[in-house]
Amino acid sequence: MSSSSRRLAGILMLVFPTVIFGGASILAMMIGDPAYLDNPIRRDLWRAGHAHAGVLLILSLVVLRYVDETRLSPGVRTFARLSVPVAAVMLPIAFFSSVLSAEDTEPGVIVYLAYAGAVVLVAGLLTVGVGLLRRPQK
Repeated sequence: MSSSSRRLAGILMLVFPTVIFGGASILAMMIGDPAYLDNPIRRDLWRAGHAHAGVLLILSLVVLRYVDETRLSPGVRTFARLSVPVAAVMLPIAFFSSVLSAEDTEPGVIVYLAYAGAVVLVAGLLTVGVGLLRRPQK
């Protein structure tokens, strides 16, 4: 594993407890704040934001194990290395920030950031996949 991938993996490991804290916060709201459960759009988007953060951070660590084995230029490899963690930030921000108020009945316009995050995620995964397929067999 390259030093760039190892450094990013270390940062992701340090960030991951924030996802755990977020899960505990959502659980506390489910138990202690009946208004949280009364707003289905907020409840569902916050749950989706938390789930996407956790899954995409794990996927980020997996991608880091492969990105250094690709046949890609250094700049493209950097994009591939950063794309999944960036999506892991963009998608939850879109979900959480689009329904900040307990009175919100529809997501705000920032929910469209999720589409941009999805594009970044797909582009990064396709880049790593192509880079791995381009690498000659040993």
